[in-house]
Amino acid sequence: MLSGKVALVTGASRGIGREIAITLAGYGANVIVNYNGSAQAAQEVVDTILANGGQAKAVQASVAKDEDCKRLIEDALASYGKIDILVNNAGITKDNLMMKITEEDYDAVMDTNVKGTFMTIKHMYRAFLKQRGGRIINMSSVTGLSGNAGQTNYAASKAAIVGLTKSVAKELAARNVTCNAIAPGFIATEMTEKMSDAAKEAVLSQIPMKKVGSVKDIAETVAFLASDKAAYITGQVISVDGGLHM
Repeated sequence: MLSGKVALVTGASRGIGREIAITLAGYGANVIVNYNGSAQAAQEVVDTILANGGQAKAVQASVAKDEDCKRLIEDALASYGKIDILVNNAGITKDNLMMKITEEDYDAVMDTNVKGTFMTIKHMYRAFLKQRGGRIINMSSVTGLSGNAGQTNYAASKAAIVGLTKSVAKELAARNVTCNAIAPGFIATEMTEKMSDAAKEAVLSQIPMKKVGSVKDIAETVAFLASDKAAYITGQVISVDGGLHM
C-alpha cells in the first residue's frame, strides 16, 4: 500500500509512535524513526522493522527546537530526496491543576506539541510544493476536542493542532498535499498502564464501546490517511476513541 514511499514519524521510539513506524514499514514505506532522548528504544524500533524485511533508520532531533526540526527535514531530504508522509506524533504532558502549572511546564508542552508540529511542516513546506503531493498526519487528542480537568496546557496544545491542521490543509490542497489529524481517546500504552484500576474504570465507564483502544488502532488509521485510499480526505479530525467524544 505504501511501497516506495518515505515516511518520517516524530516521537517514534515508543508507544503510539513506535507502532505507527512499524505499521507504515509493514505496508512498504521507508521509515525515518525520529526520537529525542531514547536512542536505544529508537534503535529497537529500527531493528524490529529490519527484522521484518522493512527499511528504517533512527534520527535524533528535538522537535521543540526549530534548528533540530530544520536539520531533521533537511537530512531526510538529502538522504531520500523526498518525504511522502509526515507524521507529527511527538508529544509530552505536564499535567496539573491550572493554578499549579508553571510557565516552564506550559512552555514545554506547547513547544513540543504545537511548535514541533508547526516547524516540521514549515521546513517541509517547499518540498511538498515541489513534489505536488504528500500526506501530513498530526496527532491531536480527544482532550483537545472535549477538554479535561488537570490538563489545561495539554488540551490547549491539542486543540491548537486542530486549527493548524485545517489551515495547512487549505494552503496545500491545490498541490495534492493532504493534512489531517487523529484524535486518540483512551489508548493502552505504558502511560495508561500506570493508572490505578479505579482511574481506568472511571474512564471506561464513559466510553460507549466499554474498552480501551490499542496503539494498532491509531497506527492503522495513520496508514489509511497516508495511502491513496484517502486521497480526497483533507482538513479532517478523525476520532479513534470508541465513541468517547461524539
